[in-house]
Amino acid sequence: MTNPLLAPWTGDFALPPFDAIRDADFAPAFEAALAEARANVAAIAGADAAPTFANTIEALELAEEALDRVAGVFYNLAGADSTPAREALQRELAPKMAAFSSEVTMNAALFARIEVLWQGRDGQGLTGEQARVLELYRRMFVRAGAALDEAGRQRMAEVKERLAVLSTAFTQNLLADERDWLLPLSATDLEGLPDFVVAGAKAAAEERGRDGHVLTLNRSLVVPFLQFSPRRDLRELAYEAWVARGANGGVTDNRALAAEILKLREERARLLGYESFAAYKLEPEMAKTPGKVRDLLMRVWAPARAKAVADAAVLTRRMHADGINGDLEAWDWRYYSETRRMEEHDLDEAELKPYFGLDAMIGAAFDCASRLFGLAFRPLAAPLYHPDARAWEVTRDGRHVAVFIGDYFARASKRSGAWCSAFRGQRKLGGDQRPVVVNVCNFTKPAAGEPALLSWDDARTLFHEFGHALHQMLSNLTYGFISGTSVARDFVELPSQLFEHWLEVPEVLDTHARHAVTGEAMPAALRDRLLAAATYDQGFATVEYLASALVDLAFHEGAAPEDPMAVQDRILREIGLPHAIRMRHATPHFAHVFAGDGYSSGYYSYMWSEVMDADAFGAFEEAGDPFDPETASRLERHILSAGGSEEADALYTAFRGRMPGVEPLLKGRGLLEPA
Repeated sequence: MTNPLLAPWTGDFALPPFDAIRDADFAPAFEAALAEARANVAAIAGADAAPTFANTIEALELAEEALDRVAGVFYNLAGADSTPAREALQRELAPKMAAFSSEVTMNAALFARIEVLWQGRDGQGLTGEQARVLELYRRMFVRAGAALDEAGRQRMAEVKERLAVLSTAFTQNLLADERDWLLPLSATDLEGLPDFVVAGAKAAAEERGRDGHVLTLNRSLVVPFLQFSPRRDLRELAYEAWVARGANGGVTDNRALAAEILKLREERARLLGYESFAAYKLEPEMAKTPGKVRDLLMRVWAPARAKAVADAAVLTRRMHADGINGDLEAWDWRYYSETRRMEEHDLDEAELKPYFGLDAMIGAAFDCASRLFGLAFRPLAAPLYHPDARAWEVTRDGRHVAVFIGDYFARASKRSGAWCSAFRGQRKLGGDQRPVVVNVCNFTKPAAGEPALLSWDDARTLFHEFGHALHQMLSNLTYGFISGTSVARDFVELPSQLFEHWLEVPEVLDTHARHAVTGEAMPAALRDRLLAAATYDQGFATVEYLASALVDLAFHEGAAPEDPMAVQDRILREIGLPHAIRMRHATPHFAHVFAGDGYSSGYYSYMWSEVMDADAFGAFEEAGDPFDPETASRLERHILSAGGSEEADALYTAFRGRMPGVEPLLKGRGLLEPA
């Protein structure tokens, strides 16, 4: 029988035939696709004809088409719906895929052809987009080790293969720890919890085939438990399990893996002549140098820490008033902060949550995209990879733009967090290929027959990931190499963080924040209290984030540490991390940094992008309309459709006319001292 991963996809919008794909199909599909890609690359490298942009760069753009298609399906499923077979194949593929990448990017004959094109680029008659693609291809090859001698190329390939193995193991260990831990909750344990937390615990038990109620390490369940449970002993138990992921000893412990990853990254950078991995990694980013990253982080650290220390004193007094002596602990913060929020802002999460139904918030995101960019969304009945996933066709003026897939509920087979990915990216080369984009979240699944309700933070996450999706869907470039989110890491979060601002637009809340049972709009007084509390507890949120970003930077800025945990502890002491706040992501479960190179030495990028997103939304405020058509058109033209067609600062300046300072960020987080 024909392998469905390799046969032409002839269904609606050429979606992957999820209903026909079996786990056993992936290994032979990868084998065939890799063989085809190798043959294509060899033909390009060994061509007799003099190199041209068409026979070298454009040919490379299409050389791995089958492999991209197979990998697009497999790796999305491995993250969103793992099985033992998929995990085993992922481990097997890690060194193979890394080896293939090295074969391509360190192919001396291929690099020689690119170098000829680069040296003669001024006489090639290239378009601006082509010149940019050539520049980035050459940069990719050089940074991959193509210009090293034979021994250097060999060692670089070995390092990359080992890093691929380690990062895969790190990811799977973390998933195992999250999947395997649960805490049965008795009727007594449930006392004091809002109905939505109780319902979430019941749904979690059902998902795991158990009776009653259980607590899991899904963020959308454990965080509200920490907010509302009056049982300090259970809060401590749950919190310590949550932060111990990847550090429980045994086969799933990630600490030794992290140490080896850091050593290999340092070696990789030094092979290329850089003094540190941070220097290597940051060179093509907006920040350029570790020093500029540290300057930004420390500029925000001082006011954020001061705010957090002041808040800790208030929460400690509240705890003491409850008859609990001693220090405020990390498992106390969210509980006492929630009671304080209720008193100072008259906000009760249980009162808010019915107004943030999942379907209503999806509708809100779609409505904002429609008003800003003219997009329309039509549900699709196509077969998908999991019953929880759903799909929409995205159109504009009746023309197909993309397929959008939403996979919103937590399950044991899904890695934690939230992310945007694509089964297929946008490009025009070789035909107008429209993207298939997916948002994956981990919201608590409701019990059967109950509406799915989000917290305010969950709703922000939904808007955040949809901002990434818009970056993919509105892409309008010839070459896939620079389309969509193929931009500097410290620029990629701009569209996502910017889109979060529309959730706070009063008219959006008035239209879409409707009670899941009664259908009534959120009362204006409740809406105003919610928005007035937008910067509540930002000392805590900013400090826990910055602690992780500063530790990430320290790991990669100098020599790789023998004991990363000791370095983590030292950095946290040096910056004065308040006792009751811990890193958002401690080293053993810091997937952003150790589950791949994406955010390594780059976790700062959320804040770098936030400097821009706060300023970018200001363009709409200055226009006097959050849906100002001209401003939205500029945003799409210069950022959302432009991918990596220019350097990030040039794209932002084209949109805004200038680069921003840090003040809008501090103001947005409520960290500016009153004038």
